[in-house]
Amino acid sequence: MKEQSGYIPPRYIPLGQSDLETSILSNIDESPTQNESSSDVPVQWSSGICACFDDLQSCSVGTICPCFLFGKNAESLGSGTFMGSCTTHFIICGVINSFCCLLTGGLVLGFPGCFAACYACGYRKALRTKYNLQEAPCGDFMTHLCCHLCAVCQEYREIRERSVDINLNEKVVEITAPQVQTMDLAVRK
Repeated sequence: MKEQSGYIPPRYIPLGQSDLETSILSNIDESPTQNESSSDVPVQWSSGICACFDDLQSCSVGTICPCFLFGKNAESLGSGTFMGSCTTHFIICGVINSFCCLLTGGLVLGFPGCFAACYACGYRKALRTKYNLQEAPCGDFMTHLCCHLCAVCQEYREIRERSVDINLNEKVVEITAPQVQTMDLAVRK
């Protein structure tokens, strides 16, 4: 019997592909992707749950209109459409909370938050699964129940951070100036 060798043929590089593209593609092939990890150990989040003020854009949008930020998160995850998720979040958080608060004089304001936490924790779990993130600082439901706005902002920052890392390496094109063309005057006889 012949022994199997560890030889792997070099990658096919089409004619006309630049050296820069070749080196970038070889680096991408050698490094594990975001979804694959060398081990099954979950990685840490890129920012903490209370790091809202590190990104003032997500902080202000998450405070003023959290349903918009939640819809953007769901759309980025591919778990739902922007309008569907945004509208559902608005109905659960805005309308039901306001209605319960008005009817009970503010006594039952926290109870409808359970519905929002139940709805949002599924998206947080999908995000953790996609990027192999640890369940921190506590479970998905408790995170959204206690710190819903902070959790939505953290998820937005994580998606934006991870999508920037992935998109930078995907389509790198080297642009070169065209060759200089000259026109010779035709001599008529």
